[in-house]
Amino acid sequence: TREYTHTYQTGYANLGNGQPAKLFSSWDKQTVDTHFKWMKEVTILSLEVWSVLCCKRNNIDTAALQRFASGVKRNPIEQKSLNGVADNVREAAEAHDRKFYIMWDITDWNNFATEIIEDYDNNIKRLLSSKAYAHQNGKPVVCIWGFGFNERPQDTKGAIALIAHFKQQGLYVAGGVQTQWRTDTTAWKDVYTKLDMLQPWTVGRMRNIKEAENYKTTLEADHSLLKQHNIDFQPVLFPGFTWANWQSKAVRNQIPREHGDFMWRQFVNVRELDIPSCYVAMFDEYDEGTAIAKAAENKSMIPTDQYFLTMDADGVAVSADFYLRLAGDGNRMMQKQIPLTQTHPTKHYP
Repeated sequence: TREYTHTYQTGYANLGNGQPAKLFSSWDKQTVDTHFKWMKEVTILSLEVWSVLCCKRNNIDTAALQRFASGVKRNPIEQKSLNGVADNVREAAEAHDRKFYIMWDITDWNNFATEIIEDYDNNIKRLLSSKAYAHQNGKPVVCIWGFGFNERPQDTKGAIALIAHFKQQGLYVAGGVQTQWRTDTTAWKDVYTKLDMLQPWTVGRMRNIKEAENYKTTLEADHSLLKQHNIDFQPVLFPGFTWANWQSKAVRNQIPREHGDFMWRQFVNVRELDIPSCYVAMFDEYDEGTAIAKAAENKSMIPTDQYFLTMDADGVAVSADFYLRLAGDGNRMMQKQIPLTQTHPTKHYP
């Protein structure tokens, strides 16, 4: 948090270095401006609030700005906050020559099929006029995340109608779908083929470098089938995972980052299959330990009474911006700007 000009006091104990434990707020324009500055300096964006597409060294191209049911329909204060953050994102993306698009997460959203359209009409459509709003195939991009998951709403007819409605509006519709979408025999199988792009979820589906390497066969099969349907494919990559940042009894460093080797293996898969883009989950999702944004380098930078995954969790000291730089190098390899290499070229420190 040392790069923010404004931070906010928390109830945590002081950091290990004695400094007060403060956090950022995306309601603060300076926070979001800093995030997009990092995108331009480093690579690929994602918030819990965001998600990620790809970029170049020190140059994250696009951020997916997430919207949840709790903020959109159930709480006027949260809706105001979401819309304010969206304005911050638009302003920062324009200032730093980055792109952004909207992603709705349908978790716990039983009426998503109609309420997302209302949200688009009332709050989102205005954003499409921004020079920073992402387009694909000449169309503004929107994404709906959560199709096909058992624990999400099962309104497949509503999903098909929603996709059709957005396409009629001239939008390019991406979908965050369950990992086994290709072998799904439920009614969701008819939803997937209506999308312009699929982003099959992979967080937690691989737990180490070997499993990441083995996952290449799944990516290859997904890619092959989608090419037959003329649907774009955007694999999801992630650096590691833990719920221990907010659940005290959870396993710490549950899916180790292996000081970048784990995510790099995922980039290698994408490059070897010649897939032109990827989605990195996530930019600032510190609560699940998937953040690639700048983070505490060691325990001197976290509260003494609360565990947070630090950059040296695997026993190797790396800089706060290491995963931003790693994503940048991965993107350059994917775009064939640097050679394919089985080991990441990213230095532990700039």
